[in-house]
Amino acid sequence: MMLRMNIPLLLLALTGSAAAFAPVPFVGGRDAGVTSSALNMATIAVFGASGLTSSECVYQALQNGDTVIGLTRSPDKLVIPNGSGGAKKGQPLKDEKLTCIAGDVTKMEDVQKVFEAADIDGVIVGLGGKTSDVGETMLTDGTTNIIAAMKEKGVKRVAVVSSIGVGDSENQAPFAFKLLMMTVMKKIFKDKNAQEDVVKSSGLEYCIVRPGGLTVEAPTGVINVIEGEAGSITRADVASFCLDAVTYEDFPYIGKAPCISSIGGTGWTKDRSKAARGEM
Repeated sequence: MMLRMNIPLLLLALTGSAAAFAPVPFVGGRDAGVTSSALNMATIAVFGASGLTSSECVYQALQNGDTVIGLTRSPDKLVIPNGSGGAKKGQPLKDEKLTCIAGDVTKMEDVQKVFEAADIDGVIVGLGGKTSDVGETMLTDGTTNIIAAMKEKGVKRVAVVSSIGVGDSENQAPFAFKLLMMTVMKKIFKDKNAQEDVVKSSGLEYCIVRPGGLTVEAPTGVINVIEGEAGSITRADVASFCLDAVTYEDFPYIGKAPCISSIGGTGWTKDRSKAARGEM
């Protein structure tokens, strides 16, 4: 498996002190000054590839020089995302390093097609959809299939997009969101909780990502790990976090379920200087 090394992340993981979680430069992804080569490119599987957050993962991975194998019910809906896409947003997302497979994540034979298409280095699970359309256990059933296929192929690293309010983060959700969790979103949160349980018991190198309120704005590069009530975050920044989780060997939140937002909390700001990109 091709995993990148990131020294600032390694130091962040090892110190374990409050000071370690003060805003510090996070040099990862495109901002690390890492050039695309056979030594650092990865092959990433993205499940739910046409979704708003997953399409950000697909697009950013391709921009990083990685190869992407995506699975989605509707490949024709995979377009360049609003956040990272700039003037190209909304155009069909096509690239010679992208393979988009039409399929249903709850069908094992469709999931296996992804792992048969290439040797996968890391997996991002960004499933979504209305419960009335996809069923009440799609997240859990689909993730169970993905985990089984990963183990069959020896793939270890996975990032799963969940939500603030799931698991032990219930009290981090704003009051208004808690009301939705207990009413109109009750079924989806039951599925999300079961999905997280499946991931935690998988034995894989996982990172469960619990974002705050999601927006489709341009990426800010500011990703805070929240212990209190979470604020908002762009889907583009969530995608960046997920990509780092599956491509950096020393990512500090493996085996954890961090809540992230761009407002409040203790976290880092990506260093977007020319020096960080290796241009000085």
